[in-house]
Amino acid sequence: MRSLADACVALVAALHAGFLVLEMFLWDTPRGRRIFGLTREFARSTRALAANQGLYNGFLAAGLAWGLALGAAGDAVKIFFLACVIVAGVFGALTANVRILWVQALPGAAALALVLAAG
Repeated sequence: MRSLADACVALVAALHAGFLVLEMFLWDTPRGRRIFGLTREFARSTRALAANQGLYNGFLAAGLAWGLALGAAGDAVKIFFLACVIVAGVFGALTANVRILWVQALPGAAALALVLAAG
């Protein structure tokens, strides 16, 4: 069970590392604009905001990686950062786009349930 939980935590960390790349480096590229459905003008004018958002996603990924590096002793760290992922996902779904609930909060909740079950 612990291996499955850690694999899911790693997946959530990888998702957030990917969000970092998309938001910090690809936001105003054709690929980033296509993924987020942005116009060139909007992407350019919001580039700094997106980079800030990406940085926060990087902190979430780093926290989850830290929890994984600690092994079973890192369960409290994993739980904290997964809870942050879920809260951010729910807030994003309510304020920006409901897809965030499925892409961010649901994987976080699944990983959290597995970490709790494995503990």
